[in-house]
Amino acid sequence: MKSTFARQFSLTAGMILLSFLVLGVGFISLIYNYLMNERKSVLASSASAVAELAAVSYDYADGWSHNWDLSISLVFASRVSETDAVICDPDGTIMLCSCSELFCDHMGQTVSERYVSSVLSNSQLYTSGTLDGIYDTAKYIFGVPIISPETGQTVGVVFVSADASDLTDMLYKYTSTFLLSGLVVLLLAFMMTLIITKKTVRPLNEMAQAARRFGKGELAVRVRNYGREDEIGELAAAFNSMAQSLEHTETNRREFVANVSHELKTPMTTISGYIDGILDGTIPPEQQDHYLQIVSDETKRLSRLVRKMLELSRIQGGSATANLEKFDISELLGQVLLSFEGKINTKNLGVDAQLSEDPMMVMADYDGITQVVYNLLDNAIKFSLENGELWLHLEKQGGKAFVTVGNNGTTIPEHELPLIFDRFHKTDRSRSTDRDGVGLGLYIVKTIVNSLGEEITVTSENGRTEFRFTLTLSKGK
Repeated sequence: MKSTFARQFSLTAGMILLSFLVLGVGFISLIYNYLMNERKSVLASSASAVAELAAVSYDYADGWSHNWDLSISLVFASRVSETDAVICDPDGTIMLCSCSELFCDHMGQTVSERYVSSVLSNSQLYTSGTLDGIYDTAKYIFGVPIISPETGQTVGVVFVSADASDLTDMLYKYTSTFLLSGLVVLLLAFMMTLIITKKTVRPLNEMAQAARRFGKGELAVRVRNYGREDEIGELAAAFNSMAQSLEHTETNRREFVANVSHELKTPMTTISGYIDGILDGTIPPEQQDHYLQIVSDETKRLSRLVRKMLELSRIQGGSATANLEKFDISELLGQVLLSFEGKINTKNLGVDAQLSEDPMMVMADYDGITQVVYNLLDNAIKFSLENGELWLHLEKQGGKAFVTVGNNGTTIPEHELPLIFDRFHKTDRSRSTDRDGVGLGLYIVKTIVNSLGEEITVTSENGRTEFRFTLTLSKGK
């Protein structure tokens, strides 16, 4: 497996090498062209100067054979410009040379006709080579004709040359310097990439190790945020948030299993005990009807528990999807309240129903909200005092409808309020008051309300307990 460092360094090194290659080729080409043009310009200038000097010094009787002043001037000019020069007659025979020797080996040699012809036909020549053996090493050569200022005739040809090795050495130095700079930059890039990558990879390795431990069931494991505010810090925060959420879910799962076991064990123990008592004769025949009624009640409670759990499973599993529709919440509240008329009359409760006379249309799940209101009213009636008060209020604020269900009864302790919507939570730990409940009603209420994107709250003080939830008003008629 290729490491992150290897991939990142390969990418960085490749980009740097490619950049240096492109820049190097462009830079060296630019320098080469500049030096070539500069060399050509210098040679052309020198050749023109020598040609003018030779033209004015030309003797139609002897040519340049005994012109020592011209010879000395040619040697001096060549040394100043660091070039070599030869003056030839129209046939290509070398008459004068810039060599310091009085009679050098170049004197009397003949330059190839093709060079002379090229100069005479094109008025100039720029090439490289040895002039077909005139020079021992390759040179850059510039040739121009010598034109007499008196007659306008071509009386000779000048070839000015410069050593080609100087330009090659210069290009070699430029290239070496460039490559050395590239190597230094690449080395620095390697060191910086090593430091940055290790700083990046170390947290990722720690997170991977933490994830493996997490996968083995160590849900309490967390990773450091490394004091970073970049993507690594965000990843660490997201990992910790996920770990905390999963740990909380696992805790809830265990509590759920424990609560279900408790809720199932209690009625089943009661049922088993009373049935065994009837079968073995411990319970006399005259009391069997009483205990069979208890067994029937416990069986019904088990049935309600299983039904509630299946209902909750459908809601949480997504199979009971919300069917949003527009309906009159005021009418729904009135219908559900009427369904509790018998229970209300049994406890002789006073009812304060403040509903809207005009339709108040909301967009929600009709069946789900019916169940929410039913559960809240059922709880309010169940825990109301005899001859107490029950209220159901509906009001509109902004784009929301607010439904309030309340009663006067026992105040819920403040420390119990945050837990009131938890699964299997009962404020009456002895279960003497709420024998019929299974502790899932309010949890289902909150689940349905939250699934619609709404909120539900509870307050309890001075014997007055209120549940209040929101619904979104429908737009338009």
